[in-house]
Amino acid sequence: MKPVAIFRHSPTEGPGYFAEHLDARNVPWKLIAIDAGDPIPGSSTDYAGLVFMGGPMSVNDDLPWIPPVLALIRDAAASNVPVLGHCLGGQLMSKALGGVVTGNPTKEIGWGEITVEDNPVARTWFGDQLKSFLSFHWHGETFSLPPGATRIMASRYCGNQGFAIGPHLGMQCHVEMTERLIATWCEHGVDEIVASAGPAVQQPDEMQREAERHVAALHAVAGRLYDRWIEGLRR
Repeated sequence: MKPVAIFRHSPTEGPGYFAEHLDARNVPWKLIAIDAGDPIPGSSTDYAGLVFMGGPMSVNDDLPWIPPVLALIRDAAASNVPVLGHCLGGQLMSKALGGVVTGNPTKEIGWGEITVEDNPVARTWFGDQLKSFLSFHWHGETFSLPPGATRIMASRYCGNQGFAIGPHLGMQCHVEMTERLIATWCEHGVDEIVASAGPAVQQPDEMQREAERHVAALHAVAGRLYDRWIEGLRR
């Protein structure tokens, strides 16, 4: 089986639980560290699927790697190679496929409830029983739904938390979190937290309180989404 390509855009925003889940399912993967200067592949068909993680930059920034990444996502969509995006990754997917990325009315930093949409596409990804769950957030921008996409989740402070188009899944929230990732982000993001007071911004101690329980519950939801995505991988 070809490997899944995982694109990292920041050294502190690695694949987290997603990589653990692939390992548990014996799915091979390869990390492409854009932050370390790894080249962008020219074709999506060298991989079983493409996965884009988060990052502090904007998809609207003038960065040399963004145009080839957008082209690669479009190539994957045309070649039926499944794409999965987390936060910045979801924004890259939206922009590549015809959506736009703009500022969100308020920043979301920390734990917040996600509502699962009541439509057939959402039930394909989440099942019939799950109506809401607690996810982790760290973003100040939001994506629009690209043409042909169906919204499958939302939150009080961000209407578009996730969309699906066939085998492709773009998310604004961070379902890949581990306790270690949360601690690292709280350490490196303390200045942003201080400068971003708002109704959806938590302090580091609040984010890490009961983190073990919250992360375990989130992994159960993430595992369901990841398993559904894995079903579409190119073999």
